Amino acid sequence: MSIAGNIGHIRERIAAAAQRANRDPADITVVAVSKTFPASAIMESIDAGVIDIGENRVQEAKEKHAIITKPVRWHLVGHLQTNKAKDAVRLFDIIHSLDSLRLAREIQKRASRPIECLIEVNTSGEASKYGAEPDQAIELAEGIMNLDAIELTGLMTIGPGWAIENAEASRPCFKMLYGIRQDLAQKLGIELPVLSMGMTSDFEVAIEEGSTMVRIGTAIFGQRTART
Repeated sequence: MSIAGNIGHIRERIAAAAQRANRDPADITVVAVSKTFPASAIMESIDAGVIDIGENRVQEAKEKHAIITKPVRWHLVGHLQTNKAKDAVRLFDIIHSLDSLRLAREIQKRASRPIECLIEVNTSGEASKYGAEPDQAIELAEGIMNLDAIELTGLMTIGPGWAIENAEASRPCFKMLYGIRQDLAQKLGIELPVLSMGMTSDFEVAIEEGSTMVRIGTAIFGQRTART
């Protein structure tokens, strides 16, 4: 199936999941994660109506950013090292992986405009995952609120590794993130409209649990190949 066909199928699945949760599918943004795929594939997704493009690495995004001329909203969905913050704030419209006050301060230092950011929370407890610990989310959010170059709009998480085989394994993680969002909004008096959760293997479960932004790579572009 073509990239456009894949996107059409994903939208059908999103609509079905939203219906089960009594939600409007129009409230769910598809981020096409183009890691390892060429700019030509991104152009196909843009032509099919997906203009939110996710990249995992700053350097790879820099290469594609120079080629893509159509209007795109660039998302950094992978881990951000502090030494890459200078380039990240120039390339990306939204950073999903803000996980420490140290990184937040570096973004503040480097940004020449307000940068939309999400706090990444490690809801699975896996040592291999990045993200703030769930009980640290409020403290981190409080620190970020003092930085005027960061526009905090929500939270992000990744389900456990075994969710690739069993989407239901992600449900407790997504429930947890939804609860953290509600807690933060109440205690800090801020609106956090964005919940970035759900990937190819578990995005339907994520939508059922309140996701507003799903990060889809394989189901749009196909199986990835290693970059050389």
